[in-house]
Amino acid sequence: LGRALAELMPDEPEVHGLLALMLVNDARREARFADGAVVLLRDQDRSLWDVAQIAEGRDALARARALGGRGPYVLQAVIASLHADDPQDWPRLAVLYGELARATGSAVVQLNQAAAIAEAGDPEAALALVSRLDLKRYHYLHSTRAELLRRLDRMEEARAAYLRALELVHSDAERRFLEHRLTTLPG
Repeated sequence: LGRALAELMPDEPEVHGLLALMLVNDARREARFADGAVVLLRDQDRSLWDVAQIAEGRDALARARALGGRGPYVLQAVIASLHADDPQDWPRLAVLYGELARATGSAVVQLNQAAAIAEAGDPEAALALVSRLDLKRYHYLHSTRAELLRRLDRMEEARAAYLRALELVHSDAERRFLEHRLTTLPG
């Protein structure tokens, strides 16, 4: 569908951005789960990624940018493309997530920005951002908060946040991931 849209609308940067986003994200599909649990991006087996599909996505992204694209799909495609780099440029990703959050007004994007800020080396700033988000019934808020608290060596608070995430999660694969994180907390 994305390819068909790009053919029908060859001069629309957001269409090429959407195609790029779809291709790059889908290229990592085979590595996202192992033993019935979610695998974080940093832990994924990159040999399972479809590098040709990532390259095709990056070509679509280049087309979108050549057309002057800076809309939400193009920004998401840039972010997805950067996530495929090794090593990842976390400071740049944090800036791009911030730009996307301003463009969309999405608290979920701000949550992703917080994760990037933490990966860039500032879990305290990330936790401050997470604490301001109105996503109390969103399990990813609580699992992200738990991870940040773990990094800050605040294990009891991390345990409580993991338990709250477990109360809200619906996916068995994500539940197994959270249960594992909870059981591996020190103390």
